[in-house]
Amino acid sequence: MSERVPVGIVMNGVTGRMGYRQHLIRSLLAIREQGGVPLRGGTRLWPELVLVGRNEEKLREVAGRHGLTDWTTDLDAALARPDVSVYFDAQVTSEREKAIRLAIDAGKHVYTEKPLATTLSGAVDLARAADAAGLRHGVVQDKLFLPGLRKLDRLVRSGFFGRILSVRGEFGYWVFEGDWQPAQRPSWNYRAADGGGIVVDMFPHWHYVLEQIFAPVRAVTAHVATHVPTRWDEDGAEYAATADDAAYAIFELDGGIVAQINSSWAVRVNRDELVEFQVDGTLGSAVAGLRGCRIQHRAATPKPVWNPDLPTTEDFRAQWQEVPDNAEFDNGFKAQWEMFLRHVVDDAPYTWDLWAGARGVQLAELGLVSAHEGRRIEIPELTS
Repeated sequence: MSERVPVGIVMNGVTGRMGYRQHLIRSLLAIREQGGVPLRGGTRLWPELVLVGRNEEKLREVAGRHGLTDWTTDLDAALARPDVSVYFDAQVTSEREKAIRLAIDAGKHVYTEKPLATTLSGAVDLARAADAAGLRHGVVQDKLFLPGLRKLDRLVRSGFFGRILSVRGEFGYWVFEGDWQPAQRPSWNYRAADGGGIVVDMFPHWHYVLEQIFAPVRAVTAHVATHVPTRWDEDGAEYAATADDAAYAIFELDGGIVAQINSSWAVRVNRDELVEFQVDGTLGSAVAGLRGCRIQHRAATPKPVWNPDLPTTEDFRAQWQEVPDNAEFDNGFKAQWEMFLRHVVDDAPYTWDLWAGARGVQLAELGLVSAHEGRRIEIPELTS
């Protein structure tokens, strides 16, 4: 058996939906089940987990369910441990900045869910502090690792589209109000004071998808809405939704690319996947979702005729070709965890640092400014 290199990781927020399902079960526990992460020289990195949370009962239950014994509600004590080198944060957004600052002050490498902070100034301060302390840092950018978007990225890099003209995205689903059927998302998502809102949640995602696959975002025009003003929380208590639950945005990218993305928790799904992006270029088009990706090349583009007086006889979906996998796609969260841990231990390259997270926060903040002021906002360059 290969020698194990233990890496102590404080996991804060594992009782929440994302922290538990994607990061604990499908990422770090899955890494342990596969025997660790292979490193140069034949050794294997082994995550040693310290679970942290605010609710002792929930934390004990999660740990016991998976045979884990190292857990605490004392974040300061966990960060003070010399056998811990990495801090991970999947808490509610409003608690994240303070905890990451504590981790940086304790000299821990930082890996975190997005958004990095509730304000751009807070996100920039964290990035600068991590750089000044000489720490490795990263932000989860999971959608880049989805099979559908990896296929889309492959098409872009192959030159399939020619000159890219536009990107159209549709994301969302109906989140139940919580009165007659429990909501699928925590109630804090709909309270602005707690860091809720679909712009704060989703614009950082759209930022890295657009920046990494297509081109940097240079301007934003947005309209936001709170379509469902009254909801019911986890205890069945009625509350006023103070955060936006839908956003309709136009992003201007380098090269004249126009991206229009609708995001909504008040929309019923009539598409193949919960998120889909259509990309149109001079030489071809593609529609990508979480897993699938379909293409239509210029030479195979049909010539439909618009006639509202006659029923449509063409099966437009059948005119597109499915892009093959041509590879095995691991869970995106797990794949990025492996890359970040190699970055910490093996000095492997890593792109998605806290500055990338800060640029996502910047887009969300300026998107809200655009919506509130009713105007187009140019995005200043944000560098270290």
